[in-house]
This record gives sequence, C-alpha cells and structure tokens, in this order.
Amino acid sequence: MPPPAPGADGAPAADRWASLPGDLIRLVASRVLASDLLDYVRFRAVCASWRSGAACPRGRGVADPRFHPRRWMMLPEGHGLRPGHPDLRGYIRFLNLDTGTLVRAHLPLFSDHCAIDSVDGLLLLLGEEDSAVRLLHPFTGDIAELPPLATILPQLGPLLRNCPAPYKIRRLADVVSASVSFSAGAITVMLALHEVHHVAFATTLDRQWTLSSWRYELASPPPMSFQGKLYIASDVLYSTIVEIFLVDPPVKDAVVSGYVLHPPKLIATLPEGNLIRPFYLAECDSEILLLGHKEFYMSQIVVFKLADLVVQIQRCIPITSIGGNTLFVSERSLSVASKALPNPMGDSVVHIHPSEHYAVQYHLISGTWSSATDHCSLYGPAPGPCSLYHLIHTCCSRNRWSSGLVFGKNLEGWFGGA
Repeated sequence: MPPPAPGADGAPAADRWASLPGDLIRLVASRVLASDLLDYVRFRAVCASWRSGAACPRGRGVADPRFHPRRWMMLPEGHGLRPGHPDLRGYIRFLNLDTGTLVRAHLPLFSDHCAIDSVDGLLLLLGEEDSAVRLLHPFTGDIAELPPLATILPQLGPLLRNCPAPYKIRRLADVVSASVSFSAGAITVMLALHEVHHVAFATTLDRQWTLSSWRYELASPPPMSFQGKLYIASDVLYSTIVEIFLVDPPVKDAVVSGYVLHPPKLIATLPEGNLIRPFYLAECDSEILLLGHKEFYMSQIVVFKLADLVVQIQRCIPITSIGGNTLFVSERSLSVASKALPNPMGDSVVHIHPSEHYAVQYHLISGTWSSATDHCSLYGPAPGPCSLYHLIHTCCSRNRWSSGLVFGKNLEGWFGGA
C-alpha cells in the first residue's frame, strides 16, 4: 500500500490530519460521541493530537451523561452462564441495538453482584451479600455508589410481612425500574419497586434510600424510565381507558429540609376502546410510544405517540411507521434497528404469543403476523440462525435477563441454551 499522498507543503496526509485545529477536533469529536461512545473511543485512539483534543470518558463515564452507552445492552449467555460465572472469566457480551455490533467487556464486579436494570446503557447492580447498589459503566469501569437497598426495609412497615427477612431484598429487586438524573454535583436514582408499588430514591450523597409515602397504580408493564423520569401506564377500573402518569425526580423542599418525591401526575389519557391489556410503553427514536392489542381477539397491534396524547388531539390516530425499527415488548421494551437483526422486517412489533409462548411478529404497515424465529429456534433448545431474537427478548425480562436463562419454547418458556 503506497504511503499517503503529501500535501502542497510536502507533509504526509497523516501529519496534516493530526495537525487539525483544536476547535475542529472538538467539533468532530462531539458529533462522533453523539452517534456512539465506542466510535468516540476509536476517534481518540487515532493519534495523540486527537486524543488530547477530545475529553477522556474514563473517570466521568457515569457522572457525565454525554458518555453513557445508551444503545448498548448486556446480552445473556444462556447455558446457565449468569454474569460472573467462572466459565465466563469475567467477560460479558454487549449488543449495539442500532448496528448489531457485539463486543466483550471484562467486568469482574459481577463475581458478587447481579444486574437488576439497565439505564441509558449503565448497569444497575445489587451486591449479593451487602445489598449495595452501584451504577456501573460497562466500558469505562466507572462506578457510582448508592446506599445499600437494605436501608429501605425499616420503611416498608407491613409490606412484605409474609416474606422471610433474608429474602426481602431479593423480592424487592426482582422487578425494578430505575431512572437516573444529574444535578448539583450528585446523581439521583429512582427505583420503582414493582413488588410493593412504591418508588424509592437516593443520591450518591445519601446514606439511605427514602421510600415514597404514596403507591403508584397497578401498571400493565412496570414503569418505564426516560430522560431521568418514570412513566407509568395504567387502565381505569372497569374500562379500557388508559392513563399515563409521570414521576419527576425528587426536589428540594425547604419545609422538610430535604428532598421530596411528589406523587405521579396524570399527563395523558387514551380514550376507551383503543387498547386492551396488556399494553406497553417503549422508547423509540427519542419518543415514548404506547402500544398493545386493539381488541380481545388480539388480531391487531396499534401504536400511539405519547406526544400526541399529551396535546389531547381529538382523534387518537395510531401510527404505522416507527422509523423502520423493531420493538421487542414485554415487561421491559426495546427498540432495535433493522440492520441489527438477522432477518429484519422493519416497522414491526415482536412479542410472546400469550398461549403458545413463542415469539411472533406483527408488521404495522401490512397488518400481518409471522413467526419471529425459524423452526429450529421455535421448538427446541438448539439455536437456529435467528436465536438473536430470543436473546433480545430475554433482555426484556429483568428477572431473567442476568439469570443465565434464555427465552425459548418449552413448558415454562425458558431454557438454558443460547
């Protein structure tokens, strides 16, 4: 391969790229970072000049939202290999939901921690022995320390009264929806504890978690995190009206000399007759979507933009395009770009058939159904070429996501093989 052609001044092309002005390097770096964190890391690795002109993410990967690996999701391994299993030697796989790129990260912290949620690509970890809660950046290794979850037990009162003490933390952490916000030099985390329908919050400056004095309504899916807030979808009793509630991060209150978490506020209503249970909330291309089956026979899936419902348009018109993405919906929902999937059908929704327990796919534009997996993946533990669908759907179940199991077709719907 011939060397780079010299410029008019006789300098090699590589030298001319390395001598770009600092403000131009920072501009290019910011645009690369807005696309993907690992592309930004590769950008900084080009040369010393580019490295010095672009801020290092290490040391600020959690505290600075610019460096969050938002579109990366930790993948399960199957075969009973939960994160931290000795056979994995401390390595865990991550999938980019936009590109389908797979990388491995060395995370020895999983030897005595388990993952209970993922927020903007950060992993929320729970210490198995001391109930310590930590936010981990999987690619920089940065950690934010939060109080032990056990500090919330005295506030539960009669809640979980029938659960033996050693298992209370495990029950609380079984299904947790977390949100993360940043202000005044501290990181604030809210945890929607679906077992008790209360929200707990703490900052990195606190010594204990504080439990909300109120309960949120029984939600069809657990609350969803978006931009540091929690969103809750709930239907009105004895009707098919769906209401969307918002929980803002806690705010300082001079009266109580501390932080106060206000009750959920109603922000949108979907009139009766548009959705039946189960319905789902999903983030897709920086928008919140509300979706589910339109009628009892479950022959059609409809999708609504929350932004349309908030402005109270007269007619609730479902959308048929979700930017060519595929939504995997369950207890947690994920938006995946078509090019990240092995056999893409864009503008689709993948969910588990309620009676047959296998993955089905609904195409929003044509209104047609199909199997989301091949025959091999559908009826046994042996993986077929489309088993990535099973791995992604496993990510949608928080209490199975880091258990070493993968969703598949058997009597219980779960098997150990990937």
